[in-house]
Amino acid sequence: MSSTRFDPILLHRKHLIDEITCLDEIFDFLDEWPEDKRGLAYETLLKACRDTANGRFPLSAARENFRRFLKMSGVLAKVEGGPRFDGLMNHQIGNA
Repeated sequence: MSSTRFDPILLHRKHLIDEITCLDEIFDFLDEWPEDKRGLAYETLLKACRDTANGRFPLSAARENFRRFLKMSGVLAKVEGGPRFDGLMNHQIGNA
């Protein structure tokens, strides 16, 4: 399976905001998805992710399909206007 990273997708998980940043994390999320909520959209996404892992489907398309699945399921998080810490962390680590 590919562990290639992509821009994070944020989602609601219980009372927290979580992020998915690679194909392996999408597979982990799908494994945990409740069986009674699995349907055609879930199966289509799972197939696209498997095809991505086998090099037959672009990672960017699998990421977008996953984002749409989260949105359709009501768990896509939209965080706007908050501080971004990634640049700050890189700066501090680089100067340490």
